[in-house]
Amino acid sequence: MKKKCVVIGSGLGGLTSGLILSRNGYDVTVLEQGAQVGGCLQCFTRHGVKFETGMHFIGSADEGQLLYRFLRYFGVLDDIQLSRLDPTGYDVVSLAGQQFRLANGRQRFIETLAADFPKERDALNRYFDLVEQLAQASSLRSLCNAETDVSPLMTAYQLRSINEVLDEIVPDPMLRNVLVGNLPLYSAERDKTPFAIHAFITNFYNQSAFRIVGGSDAIARSLVRSLRESGAEVLCRQQVRKVVCNDRQAIGVETDRFYPADLVISDVHPARLVELCQTPLLRPAYRRRIASLPETVGCFTVYLRFKPQTVPYMNHNFYGYRQSSPWDCERYTEATWPKSYLYMHICSEPHQQYATGAVILAYMQFAEVERWKGTRIGHRGDDYERMKRERAERLIAAVVKDHPVLADGIAGYDTSTPLTYLDYTGTEAGSIYGIAKDVALGPAARVHHRTKIPNVLLTGQNVNSHGILGVIVGTIVTCSELLTSERIMEQIRNTENGGK
Repeated sequence: MKKKCVVIGSGLGGLTSGLILSRNGYDVTVLEQGAQVGGCLQCFTRHGVKFETGMHFIGSADEGQLLYRFLRYFGVLDDIQLSRLDPTGYDVVSLAGQQFRLANGRQRFIETLAADFPKERDALNRYFDLVEQLAQASSLRSLCNAETDVSPLMTAYQLRSINEVLDEIVPDPMLRNVLVGNLPLYSAERDKTPFAIHAFITNFYNQSAFRIVGGSDAIARSLVRSLRESGAEVLCRQQVRKVVCNDRQAIGVETDRFYPADLVISDVHPARLVELCQTPLLRPAYRRRIASLPETVGCFTVYLRFKPQTVPYMNHNFYGYRQSSPWDCERYTEATWPKSYLYMHICSEPHQQYATGAVILAYMQFAEVERWKGTRIGHRGDDYERMKRERAERLIAAVVKDHPVLADGIAGYDTSTPLTYLDYTGTEAGSIYGIAKDVALGPAARVHHRTKIPNVLLTGQNVNSHGILGVIVGTIVTCSELLTSERIMEQIRNTENGGK
């Protein structure tokens, strides 16, 4: 008889974990509390314009590159269409009005920045050497057999902060700032965020960078189709209220009904899982540790709708900073907000000429919206709506200053806050990327995929790291607990060779 696996949550980690296990003989049921699957793959439409909520662009998706190989394994490639970002500058970093381009490929990346920093060519080569060494040191990212994603080199740079390492190898302070100009992609903090995270993100997007035409929810739909073809169930509007345990392990989960389980995989924030597990199997020390882990900052988002054929499509991402440093933008006052923003266009069709919409993201601390916690979306009151309008107007004004074409091109906008993230994804304090890594905490800041309940495992962005690649690597770590990584890697290679 097949072992029953219940997956709580239908984010990327839940869907991919469920698919691997379903293909390997488990009877899988994925339970989603909302009306739509996908977690941060979800999209929504306002006035005919479709917006991303989390997966705004991806990297390493050219044929043969790592994400391409994973997407092929999961059967996603035939169901999505990719639009390449500008290889000569997929990211543009603006520091106090001066713009710099981050280009695809090691040589082009170095040459582009060396044009602005001609004395720093050697430093750029040293920097890129280290980035590549760390990427290659990750056994799972190189699709080698390994039960964990840890090596001595990686461990060393998980315990050293980004700014500490860059100070050591890059003499020019402005170049150091440019190299971390895309830090909103991983919510980096000075003296805290490990250099290893920066290296993985840099390597991931340096290989290639794409937007998903029509929205990343196509990935979620593809995964759900594959799950159902493999015999799994994916059920929406099934809010899990309790993980039911006996004196040894979990025996199932409760929504409006009971789902028996030999195995439970949780794709919700670890703090939410702890709340669902009212059992002495989770000791007070474990509960306190999960509750004490730091969270990444939240964000305020404006979803812009454009008048038809007024705003040329921008084939790169734009990071705008008031000051010459990207650091410490999460530390702001009422007067200084927003210190920075990330501005991206939505790709609604191939070979797009004019943009239909865009998103603007700026940091927002949960404390600013905490007084409305517990209220319902759309029913938070006039003060909340007034605050959002004021913030949106300030953020739009900052972007228009850098992009004057927007002045007459905006047809309307919608907004979201950390409360929106909390309500839709369950992430603690509405954080962008869940639990934050901190070099000062070392391994204590990491969430292990095993819990103290022997047959309850974690998946998702809080295991390994966030983002599409980080989550998939975390999925393999979690599923390797049951299948071994050798077996999963062999299946990935067989898929590339035309097998199943």
